[in-house]
Amino acid sequence: MEKATFKLQGMSCASCANTIEAVIGRVSGVEQCNVNFAMEQATVHYNSQQIDLKTIQNAVEKVGYGASPVEEGRSNAGDPEAARREAESRELQRKVITGGIVSGLLVFGSLPAMTGLNLPLIPMGLHNPWVQLVLATPIQFWCGRQFYLNAWKAFKQHTATMDTLIVLGTSVAYFYSLATTLFPRFLTQQGLAPQVYYEASVVIITLILLGRLLENRARKQTSEAIHKLMGLQAKTARIVCQGEEVDISIEDVQIGNIVLVRPGEKIPIDGEVVEGGSTVDESMVTGESVPVKKQPGDQVVGATINQTGSFKFRTTRVGQDTVLAQIIQLVQDAQGSKAPIQRLADQVTRWFVPVVIAIALVTFLLWFNLMGNPTLALITTVGVLIIACPCALGLATPTSVMVGTGKGAEYGVLIKGAESLELAHKIQTIVLDKTGTLTQGKPTVTDFVTVQGTANDHELRVIRLAASIERNSEHPLAAAVVQYAKSQDVETTTTQDFEAVAGSGVQGIVLDHWVQIGTQRWLRDSGIDTQALQTQAAQLESRSKTVIWMAVDRNVEAIMGISDALKPSSAEVVSTLQRMGLEVVMLTGDNRATAESIAQEVGIKQVLPEVRPDQKAETIRQLQSAGKLVAMVGDGINDAPALAQADLGIAIGTGTDVAIAASDITLISGDLQGIITAIELSRATIRNIQQNLFFAFIYNVAGIPIAAGVLFPIFGWLLNPIIAGAAMAFSSVSVVTNALRLRQFKPKSN
Repeated sequence: MEKATFKLQGMSCASCANTIEAVIGRVSGVEQCNVNFAMEQATVHYNSQQIDLKTIQNAVEKVGYGASPVEEGRSNAGDPEAARREAESRELQRKVITGGIVSGLLVFGSLPAMTGLNLPLIPMGLHNPWVQLVLATPIQFWCGRQFYLNAWKAFKQHTATMDTLIVLGTSVAYFYSLATTLFPRFLTQQGLAPQVYYEASVVIITLILLGRLLENRARKQTSEAIHKLMGLQAKTARIVCQGEEVDISIEDVQIGNIVLVRPGEKIPIDGEVVEGGSTVDESMVTGESVPVKKQPGDQVVGATINQTGSFKFRTTRVGQDTVLAQIIQLVQDAQGSKAPIQRLADQVTRWFVPVVIAIALVTFLLWFNLMGNPTLALITTVGVLIIACPCALGLATPTSVMVGTGKGAEYGVLIKGAESLELAHKIQTIVLDKTGTLTQGKPTVTDFVTVQGTANDHELRVIRLAASIERNSEHPLAAAVVQYAKSQDVETTTTQDFEAVAGSGVQGIVLDHWVQIGTQRWLRDSGIDTQALQTQAAQLESRSKTVIWMAVDRNVEAIMGISDALKPSSAEVVSTLQRMGLEVVMLTGDNRATAESIAQEVGIKQVLPEVRPDQKAETIRQLQSAGKLVAMVGDGINDAPALAQADLGIAIGTGTDVAIAASDITLISGDLQGIITAIELSRATIRNIQQNLFFAFIYNVAGIPIAAGVLFPIFGWLLNPIIAGAAMAFSSVSVVTNALRLRQFKPKSN
């Protein structure tokens, strides 16, 4: 299975999106298709051995729409696309201006007929139906041309869209007026009112085009986050080649190139510092405002700003592998995904247009047959056809998702999809891994206690044995032991028969001694007596230190107290999450005494200690079995199964690629405040979507009956089709404008 994104052309409403989605979904080899009306794109999962992109493209073009593949990592607003949009906006603007001028003339000329008053200031020519016909015809068929073309495309596919409604409504008004102009006596003989409605047709078309022009401009702002991210990319890099500095295009940079960055310059691409040092502002990528100090061995991220010093770095990632490119791709994928809350709107829009046409037909027959009033029948029918708007329903969810995911990226919170964004506000329990999540993930050995005391040759020998075996392990605690040995100027030696026992410890032969280092429980299960250092171990645990035990030749020789400092924000974040009504749980492999001591420091009441890496996913599953929606926050390889098992996986961006890949949300900076930001953003976005859906539904539920004339028998009042056209034109604009309010979102933690 592969995934491809297509940029679509020719869609005018949510019904068009449903049509394209159904057409692509019927292509053999397509597993899943999601058409996003707001972004005008389709995301397709397909079997590349059965079909190719051209097949999908042809299927879309056969039903009258355009589709072009989008390269991964490229902005949807690339140069050709931006040029097309700009040309489309200019064309719309010309039509709106022309339609506006003609609308003004026709409305001015129709005032006597509308008001029943004799207005001598109006030029007599504007009263004349033939003059109105000459003025209205270009607007009907030039400005309204796209409506007729789209309605014809839909008709050929045996479907109906919003363009169908517009064409039916304006054509009824126009052709009735044309018949009145050509055959006024005949209509009078048939009992029909010889009145023209050219102004209604022209004003409606103009207002709808104005609405689309404003909607296009507003929708452009919803994808502002992508434009900003794309704008961060550097255009050139200054590489050092054979002692000379050369500026080359960013596309020509290769892995292993040495790049020079001076103070105040943008770091062009990802790499590792090899010479010099500086502080770097990474806020544009991570959302973290505090500059980060960089020195040889540290990683730098492309698009961040070098501040104080100059340095050289070796490139490690280029093209679509860079951090920024991956962020852009994640945001694009998220913005193009479909939230579960959108399903109701999709179901409604599938039946919307046929139902509206049926209502319009019933309305006409009702007023014409029961009341014998052709003018009333005409006005109400046109009103029903024009006021109905599936676009507002189609835009309600995706526009909010686009703004919400883009806003998350600004704060260093990458949300992989609309489903994750929606789910975050429902979470009841948050499970926090200890090491690297609540703590800084840089453990250090603070205490090394042997059975024979300290500051003697025996201690140095034991340290050498411990470091020699631990250097074979990738565990953070093992790295702490090796680092401690270096600080004591102790050299390591080779290990034979090394074995890592998952969740327990390591063992092997060092200098002809059988060495085991791990948990107290593991040593006990191996038949080793641990009473000798029990008191000292309890003291270390009471001070929130992780204690690892060491046995040599099946006798306890030493314990090590390892401390991993808590992140400065841990206690505050835990407190905030609890105030938000969430249950906070700490998950760790530490023994209960150490775990509870650390939990007490940060204010966590529920602790799950002594959980081996292979048990983490099962622990999450047990919490879920109690009926809770669970979020898991972690950073290590051993957290990946738990992140995948949780209803919502949140990965610390400073952690491993595996953990990030398994998660639904990634906190780029590693700051736990991102958890609060993600939840608050989810709640704000869902509220916004609910408001949009309410406005869209209530607009149609209330507007269609009013246009049909339900108030006429009571108040004698009819909705003017011109007002109906204005309401329809601005319904979509109001939904998009409401979604744009999310751009003002600021997390309480900031």
